[in-house]
Amino acid sequence: MKKLLTGTAFVICLASPALAEGSLNIYAWSESIEPQLIEKFAKEYDVDVNVDGYTSNEDLLTKLQAGSSGYDVALPSQHFLRIMIDEGLIQNYGANKLKAYENIQERWRNQWWDETQEYSIPNSYGTAGFVVNTKEYDGPTDSLKYFFEPNDALKGRIALLSYPDEIVSTAQLYLGVPFCTEDATEMKKVLDLLMAQKPAVAAYSSDNIEGRLGSGEVATHFWWDGETVRAIGTGAPLEYAMPKEGLVGWIDSWVIPKGAPNYDNAIKFIEFMSEPENATAEMNYYAHSSPLKVIEADKKYTKENAPALYPTVPVEMARTCSPKAQDLVNKVWTQLLQ
Repeated sequence: MKKLLTGTAFVICLASPALAEGSLNIYAWSESIEPQLIEKFAKEYDVDVNVDGYTSNEDLLTKLQAGSSGYDVALPSQHFLRIMIDEGLIQNYGANKLKAYENIQERWRNQWWDETQEYSIPNSYGTAGFVVNTKEYDGPTDSLKYFFEPNDALKGRIALLSYPDEIVSTAQLYLGVPFCTEDATEMKKVLDLLMAQKPAVAAYSSDNIEGRLGSGEVATHFWWDGETVRAIGTGAPLEYAMPKEGLVGWIDSWVIPKGAPNYDNAIKFIEFMSEPENATAEMNYYAHSSPLKVIEADKKYTKENAPALYPTVPVEMARTCSPKAQDLVNKVWTQLLQ
């Protein structure tokens, strides 16, 4: 773990009425949490906060399945959260009885990944799709056709992620194939589409996406809305496409792993992160939308300056697939990269 803060830094807070001595071990998406919020929480509750990061839901799931992770809170996406509930890897902490529950926007409460909202409080949500460098490509972007069946302008200048999750789902959106289908014939259509696209693909990589796009090494890349917004904020000439077929959605939520050593501090942290002031700060830092009630006047990203965060096309949330369906997804990806 990377220790960001130490106990000695918070001695000055001992007079605080809201003390909670001890530690808090956070396992979250790398660079997803506003560092100043970590410092604020540590001071306010006199807690040593340790933050460790992961770059895929699979990494988090593997660690929790191994047991005794030592983490107090984690931040899985919805389809992996469902798996963690079903496998008994996370605690029912009565999230729907917390004040944090009242701060969840109505449309994000009690969804299929946590129907009773007992296991999770959401932190952020967004979409995945394709982004173009507008200095390298000035063609249409209103259909996934331009990404999966590129014209000459994009041949050899396309990059995808290194794993299948949102890629296969987006191909399914384009083809009209249901997410998590167990029909091998339907998945053959997905494989055929990706294989036909392959000669036009320069890279299957999840690393250095901003550099690859910004330098013009590729003209389009599969990416996420928030990362695109942040890159645009630094001057990158990027556009997040709004294809008529739709975008793949995700939502990350706070959970408490079984055996969490600092349960009380985990609850306090989840409550803290859901407060409107802090949820606003988190959204302004992470550049992904908040499913919590935020202070509208303090939002950094609006429809006007960050349209990528406000989709104008349908968004379909990634699903939790059956083992049979997931096996088909893995086979498609394995065959594609051979």
